Amino acid sequence: MITAKAPGKLYIAGEYAVVETGFPAIIVALNQFVTVTIEESHEYGSIVSKQYQENSLYWQRQGDEMVFDNRDNPFHYILSAIRLTEQYAHQAGKTLRVYHLRVNSDLDSADGKKYGLGSSAAVTVATVKALCAFYELSLSNDQLYKLAAIAHLDVQGNGSLGDIAASVFGGWVAYRSFDKQWLADIRPTVSLTELLEMPWPSLSIELLTPPAELSLLIGWTGSPASTSHLVDKIALAKTERQADYQNFLAASKACLEAMVEGFRRNDLAQIQAELRHNRAILQDLAHFSHVAIETPILQKMGALAEAIGGAAKTSGAGGGDCGIVIIDRAIETEALFEQWRANQIERLNLAVHLVD
Repeated sequence: MITAKAPGKLYIAGEYAVVETGFPAIIVALNQFVTVTIEESHEYGSIVSKQYQENSLYWQRQGDEMVFDNRDNPFHYILSAIRLTEQYAHQAGKTLRVYHLRVNSDLDSADGKKYGLGSSAAVTVATVKALCAFYELSLSNDQLYKLAAIAHLDVQGNGSLGDIAASVFGGWVAYRSFDKQWLADIRPTVSLTELLEMPWPSLSIELLTPPAELSLLIGWTGSPASTSHLVDKIALAKTERQADYQNFLAASKACLEAMVEGFRRNDLAQIQAELRHNRAILQDLAHFSHVAIETPILQKMGALAEAIGGAAKTSGAGGGDCGIVIIDRAIETEALFEQWRANQIERLNLAVHLVD
């Protein structure tokens, strides 16, 4: 039996701008995982998720094609990852086989709460990793990122793919998105094997080392957010308020470059200052786009953290989900967590996951 896992993620800074080619963000991988297991089968295969037992899929082979018994399913990212990885395996001369694939995720709570930790990216990466082990394919992390990014993009159609980078590389990641139009143009002209080996324009993935005194706190507001819905609203504002949007991009880029420099210089104060700066930049974006990035409860969470010396902001698209705090670990935080609980903010006791 083959087992592979991939971590969830949270955005630290650079949200919304990162969907544009070459614009930076900082993302962190967390120690909550999607686990995929694969066991060879013979007559028929299956795809089963512990979270979605009633939607299990059963399939057979017709040549190299996977043929499914039931068409309406929630497993689009898994199927896209299988399709792309098996295409790569086929080009590598591997014989495609039948197997049972099982998925289990601890990115959401046991009672079904959605924390916004990037489960679609993690399940895509874990599926690709498991199939690469199953078919004995040796991929570098760079190639694994590219294969999973294509699979994810084929389903979602937009986004930065930074969550894929976090799930593949782990730790603290400084990320700039590749040129998606270039990818769309070149895909029909080269093999998948060639595509994974060539450099992708504007793509940059740099692992960062945080200062030893840096502590990351995560609070969940109890209201899941629809990232795709919020991104669609920002896309509309991009068209209608072009000058404002370009100013937002420039400000975000300068802020993130300064924050990355703070990591390189081991400077907690600079990292905190730029996190606050990024929060203000996102508030400007929210104002001219009429998108509620900071909900009242996220504002409350941030105010309570700032009062004891933490730097706080929303994480990801906002509109709910998680807020983050970067604080000196020498500062006592138990009273803060009590205030969060009194305001219906759940502390997620998670740690940064480093890939071995």
